[in-house]
Amino acid sequence: MTDFPWLTVLVLTPLVGSAATALLPRTPGAVLPKQVALGFSLLALAVVVAVAVQYDAGGGMQFTETHTWIKAFGAHYALGVDGLALMLVALTALLTPVVIGAAWNDADERATNIYFSLMLALEGLALGVFVATDVLLFYVLFEATLIPAYFLIGSFGRADARVRARAAVKFLLFMLGGGLVMLASVVGLYAISSDSGTPSYLIADLAGLHIDGDTGRWLFVGFFIAFAVKCPLFPLHTWLPDTTSAATPGTSVLLVCVLDKIGTYGLLRFCLGLFPEASQWATPVVIAMALVSVVYGALVAVGQDDLLRLIGLTSLSHFGFIVLGIFVMNSQGLTGATFFMVNHGLSTAALFLVAGYLIRRRRSAMISQQGGVEKVAPVLSGLFLMAGLATLGLPGMSPFISEFLVMVGAFSYSWWIGAIAVTGIVLAAVYVLVAYARTFTGPTRTGLESLRDLGLREVLAVAPLVVALVFLGFYPKPVLDVINPVTKTTMSYVGVTDEPPHVGEEAHQ
Repeated sequence: MTDFPWLTVLVLTPLVGSAATALLPRTPGAVLPKQVALGFSLLALAVVVAVAVQYDAGGGMQFTETHTWIKAFGAHYALGVDGLALMLVALTALLTPVVIGAAWNDADERATNIYFSLMLALEGLALGVFVATDVLLFYVLFEATLIPAYFLIGSFGRADARVRARAAVKFLLFMLGGGLVMLASVVGLYAISSDSGTPSYLIADLAGLHIDGDTGRWLFVGFFIAFAVKCPLFPLHTWLPDTTSAATPGTSVLLVCVLDKIGTYGLLRFCLGLFPEASQWATPVVIAMALVSVVYGALVAVGQDDLLRLIGLTSLSHFGFIVLGIFVMNSQGLTGATFFMVNHGLSTAALFLVAGYLIRRRRSAMISQQGGVEKVAPVLSGLFLMAGLATLGLPGMSPFISEFLVMVGAFSYSWWIGAIAVTGIVLAAVYVLVAYARTFTGPTRTGLESLRDLGLREVLAVAPLVVALVFLGFYPKPVLDVINPVTKTTMSYVGVTDEPPHVGEEAHQ
């Protein structure tokens, strides 16, 4: 393994690009900031490809960098990737140039350079979160992602100024509230590591500490609340639909498909990784929250008229599936949940971006104001249908595989938990197909006769997502080979196996 600091270069590339883009002239509609931002995002993607080529699927944490940061606190600048981190790093690096290409004209009437600078800043900070192997460093980057996200929603949102400002403040309050609760647990970890004689925030050191039951459970709750807000899970989800309906579709992709993955990533890396006993103790409550999220998110999505709000609520349902797969704690569920993170990012990003194309042309996100679009814009309609079919888990699309694995894991854990989760799959077909029928089929609505179909740039922007959804739907092996070793390591550390629970132990497990 090379000593070259690949991960530092990876994190710095979009951050340097963000600074360079911000320093360009603030001319509305200027092309140069877009080109510079796209170039740096593609350079970051090239670095990820270089890391992935050298990555050993069975080698554990790799490309590690460790340097003392705050010696008195035992804090380090420590980076590394395993299969879980690599999947989310690759997803982030892929989605950012896709979003920049699709959002090419979204800020033409505003400060174009700042809009794309904020996108690169969000990418760089999110990459840092996924590769941080020091808890304090993770927390600092976790909170820092809120800065570009807040301005992307509040200053460059799709809605009018008052609505987007309210959505941005609500988003920030929810995230800061969860983060402050987690900070208490971060401080608690420092106190425990200090008692051991050598204070440290390194995840590898903390995982080896003995934490008594009650203390571990309180610390678990602090981390879990922060990640449940970030995911989000019911009832901590109310910021999500407001944000997606107020933000631009490109911003929504970065928030829902990248930033929200920090929540599910944190559940695996920190809740299961540092508090295995507390994770099993909390399993019944977490599974109940996940099931409510699956069903409630799907039911509410069915009745939505705002297309972007609908897509946001589908994500509530899908994050419920991911959390369910994590906490049934068997190999099928954990592998399916990790793969689901990637697939949700691909399919939901495609939905947001194609919906954004339609909304930009129609100047309305209301489904009731659409109709018969497929007759005048068949390419746009076809791409939306493909993304929708992937979202509902059509066989042949990669979300089907992850959804199937989660369902197998759920039924292996308990048949009635699996039966409740199945309703989310049925409802997914309803909200996707009903939304498609109302928007794209039937007679063309008055005012839509001259609607322009997608251009080459718009098609090329979302093409990588469609290709990935189809390719991984038929050949998921490269991704699963990276995920499976992480699943085995997690199960071993938590102390669970794939053996079915004994009679009378099912509810406790």
